[in-house]
Amino acid sequence: MTDAPRDPLIALRPWETPEVTSWGRLPMNAVDRRCGALPLDGDWRFQLLSAPDAPVGGAVSSAYSVHVPGVWTMQDTDDLPQYTNVRMPYAEFPPHSPAANPTGVHEREVDIPAEWAGRRIVLQVGAAESVLLVHVDGRPVGISKDSHLAAEFDLTGVVRAGERATVRLTVVKWSDASHIEDQDQWWHGGITRSVLLYATDPLYLADVTVRARYSGELRVDCRVRHAGGALPEGWYLTGELDGRRLAQDGEFDRVNAEDERVSDFLGEARLLTTVPEVRTWNAETPELYGLTVRLHRADGTVADTSRHRVGFRDVEIVGRDLLVNGERVFIRGVNRHDFHPLTGRTVSYDDMRADLVLLKRFGFNAIRTAHYPGDPTLYDLADELGFYVVDEADIESHDHAHEIADDPRYLNAFVDRVSRMVLRDKNHPSVIVWSLGNESDYGANHDAAAGWVRRHDPTRPVQYEGAAKRGWADPELASDIACPMYAPLEDCVAHALSGEQTKPLIQCEYSHAMGNSNGTLADHWAAIEATPGLQGGFIWEFWDHGILQRVSDGRPAGRGGAGLYDNGVAAPGHRWAYGGDFGETIHDGAFIADGVVFPDRTPKPAMYEHREIAAPVRIERFPHEGIVLTNHQHFRGFDWLAAVWVLSLADGRTLTAPAELPELCPGETAVVPLPLALPEDGGEAWLTLRVTTAKDLPWAPRGTQVCTPQVRLRGPAPVPVAHADLGIPPAEGWGKVEVDGEGLLVHPLLTAAPTLSLWRAPTDNDELGGMAQRWRSWGLDALVRKVVSVRRDAGRLTVQAEYAGTSGVVRHRQVLTPVEGGVRVEEEAELPEAFDDVARVGTVFETVTGLDLLEWFGQGPWESYPDRSAGAPVGHHAVPVDELFTPYLRPQESGGRHGVRRFTLSAPDATGLSVVLDEPRQVSVTRYRAEDLTAAAHHDELVPRPGCVVHIDAAHRGLGTASCGPDTFPSYRVPPGIHRWSWTLRVL
Repeated sequence: MTDAPRDPLIALRPWETPEVTSWGRLPMNAVDRRCGALPLDGDWRFQLLSAPDAPVGGAVSSAYSVHVPGVWTMQDTDDLPQYTNVRMPYAEFPPHSPAANPTGVHEREVDIPAEWAGRRIVLQVGAAESVLLVHVDGRPVGISKDSHLAAEFDLTGVVRAGERATVRLTVVKWSDASHIEDQDQWWHGGITRSVLLYATDPLYLADVTVRARYSGELRVDCRVRHAGGALPEGWYLTGELDGRRLAQDGEFDRVNAEDERVSDFLGEARLLTTVPEVRTWNAETPELYGLTVRLHRADGTVADTSRHRVGFRDVEIVGRDLLVNGERVFIRGVNRHDFHPLTGRTVSYDDMRADLVLLKRFGFNAIRTAHYPGDPTLYDLADELGFYVVDEADIESHDHAHEIADDPRYLNAFVDRVSRMVLRDKNHPSVIVWSLGNESDYGANHDAAAGWVRRHDPTRPVQYEGAAKRGWADPELASDIACPMYAPLEDCVAHALSGEQTKPLIQCEYSHAMGNSNGTLADHWAAIEATPGLQGGFIWEFWDHGILQRVSDGRPAGRGGAGLYDNGVAAPGHRWAYGGDFGETIHDGAFIADGVVFPDRTPKPAMYEHREIAAPVRIERFPHEGIVLTNHQHFRGFDWLAAVWVLSLADGRTLTAPAELPELCPGETAVVPLPLALPEDGGEAWLTLRVTTAKDLPWAPRGTQVCTPQVRLRGPAPVPVAHADLGIPPAEGWGKVEVDGEGLLVHPLLTAAPTLSLWRAPTDNDELGGMAQRWRSWGLDALVRKVVSVRRDAGRLTVQAEYAGTSGVVRHRQVLTPVEGGVRVEEEAELPEAFDDVARVGTVFETVTGLDLLEWFGQGPWESYPDRSAGAPVGHHAVPVDELFTPYLRPQESGGRHGVRRFTLSAPDATGLSVVLDEPRQVSVTRYRAEDLTAAAHHDELVPRPGCVVHIDAAHRGLGTASCGPDTFPSYRVPPGIHRWSWTLRVL
């Protein structure tokens, strides 16, 4: 960082003055000026200074440049990303900022089009973190705060059409505003959204407000200004909605036109129409109309035009229900940050569309813009694709929440940020709720902002978790919705059943997706769907915010890292960085990796869980008559869906039949006959309805899988027990069952004999929830095995052993019996009362190399666990061993499959081993021991083992979400006492 001559604008020190939210910045409005604008994105000359009051008046060297939009923290500067959750990254209290304050000076020349002569010229900076200072040709133009909304500046008196101007954008990283932008994300610095220059006629549309009702009524309120001051006589407005002309409502009002003391002359006008048989907007059928508003001069020529996409819909709260178009809708939401692993906070149109397309395919219908307004393109896409949006203001004062909530110095900032968000986004049908921010306690500043919103836009409810947590039913607080974070499910249900509920209960955050997580998601939704007053919530969150990092130098890979990751895994020489990986001393580690997708947008297994929970088609077994189908949507039928029946039999057969979905309105049910005759000799049988899109949709091509609801038609047959005394010969090459001197089974395909396992590589939930520390204190990660006895009885071996921890001994018995082709293993483990909640109880062994394919009958094909298995239907599955492991950013327990009945591990020549289980069990097959995963902080530290590490669990603890939120339910925990299980190993 370098120094340079002081600038008079810098001397104002606006970055430590909360009362100063802007200077020279134009009012926010909802007129989209992107069409026809001059884009200024690209390479800008750049200089990084050590502090904002260092000189910025001199020339900026052309030797170094950065791409705009883009944060300098991702573009090979000395200022690197830093992650904190609650803590500020420096010690200064609000409103102060540190003396070492990185300041980026961006500069470029702009050729002002000659045809803009006589027009009003405006500079728009899409977003800048955290204070923006604008100069043109060395002259100060303005200041803006609020890192996630655009700032506009009138350059008409500063530049001349047909000439070249030098635009300088100085961005100060730390400021008083940083204390209310203390969001759970990476700290960056730079210009994060597009910069553009546009021109209007001196007579221009200052704002357009569209209110389109479910009834088909449309009202368009317009404000008109003239850059010269007084409005000219005779101007008027016209409007069209898909060719339908809008009517003028009364006379146009030239507000303040006769008051010479008023320099800002404003005209207002209203246009109306009613659309018969209107196609309404909702998240399932997002119907949009094209609206064009034209401002005319007195001679009829067009001075300005504004185009909008209109969705007719109503949002209201009736009693304790949030209604869209009169219907109580479930909010299947996710929290979404602006993020990209190569560019940090800058997200392109293609990236945003890919985000929303993926969410749509996995059953999400709502987005909370955590914790600031998104790029305008996000709302365009939400309108088009169909999402309910909770639009959240750029306010979070987590570290100093209590002080700031009532601090009058921050009053202007609170109201400014909330009001500007509303003014920008008010015309989007996707926005159904305004949020006052996040984790900022609750005070007078919130009440002031809420009051402004309710007066300006009474068509939408307001929510704020900080107010709601003071009392879910209190009508006096600044939240129309009870929107808690991570509230225990039993508390939510109790509130809904208490008779005291007055507001919809929709959790703004629940089911924290950090690492191997999202346990009990299906349980939550079973309760939500069964309990009036509960309407859903927003999973935290969409992304794992891992930044692609070069291992060689520890720096972000930057824009050149494209192609260096796939399926959630970084390429050799790279890794996904999290807090602390850039040398920062204040950080919050891997807490930044808490999304339902990996940094490259690869879905985690929890996404498949959500897809089934959100299934639009539900099926149930109807005794003796067939299958009950239910339309579980709110607004549409099944005409957009196609389906096929799949019958999976335990004997290995899979039968299919075409499915005709009945015509059902939302909420209706129908009984259909069994589509396939159930074979009498097939044992266990499961019927699945594989549902896909029937036609190309904006978010999915024809044939995209939507859901796979399933019912069991017949239970499992008992597993036969075959003992050596039944006269069954041993397998060729196997010989009689033997144990070594340690009482361990000897087998030609095993490199490590079957032993007892009580430990798993702790998940993030295990670590942050305190379970892992408890397990370590019991010594479960380093049990010491001692053989007590080995007894042979008629060819059968019984091995008694003890596994000693630091606070208890587990007694383990293994009975080994030769059977045809292999050996049957019967096991029993007795856990002392002190071990009242362990990770697992089961068997672990390792195989020889070359067994690279796992085939199984059970739940799959995705990873699943006892409390996260609804998204894994029972069937026959086959996956290469190297693809079974899930690469969570911090290595941990992963790759498990729940409800496995039997499996085979085979080589390309079909040799290998098979295992038949006594009942459906939790099984995992990976290349890593639990201790390998426990010891590693990143995946580049892991070395795969040549063979397979196989776990067969009699009991496996659920995942829960205890890294931030409730733990798994008691029913998914592993208790002390006696656990029994058995399995049969055979050679293929």
